[in-house]
Amino acid sequence: MGIFNDKDPKLAVIKYLIKRELKIAIEDGLNWVITGPQMGIEQWSLECAVDLKKDYPELQIAMMMPFANFGSQWNENNRMKLNDLIAKVDFVGKVSEEEYQSPQQLKNFQSFMLNHTDGAILIYDDEHEGKSEFDLEAIRKFQETADYSLRLIDFYELQDAAEEYAEINN
Repeated sequence: MGIFNDKDPKLAVIKYLIKRELKIAIEDGLNWVITGPQMGIEQWSLECAVDLKKDYPELQIAMMMPFANFGSQWNENNRMKLNDLIAKVDFVGKVSEEEYQSPQQLKNFQSFMLNHTDGAILIYDDEHEGKSEFDLEAIRKFQETADYSLRLIDFYELQDAAEEYAEINN
């Protein structure tokens, strides 16, 4: 997404979009937001969910770590952000009790998330795929054998959200 600090104007649009999608999901019966602790979309989603608890106090939020001591190698500012989120969510768990040892732990995390959620909201830019490419591939494979909803938000929808956000805030 090319967002490297909290003051980037693109972040306001992304958070607006995440909140909009979460509100729709809550109105449709969502009770738990479950995501990982990665910087970027995952943490922004947690921040949005925490903010939405003011209007939807029944909403529960879980942060699942792929392995023990996740984020310990981050700089102090990023560790502080992670710890702040940990203090605000309703549940924090680890898929692996071991510290990072191999990419298999990340695959196990992905599998855990698919098997312990009913669906996913994925912001995905097919021109800048990144980590979400692997998530999309795993979700599509999982959907071959399981009833799993996917709300895929692409670059064009991000553009529409940016225009909507600009109209609301002008």
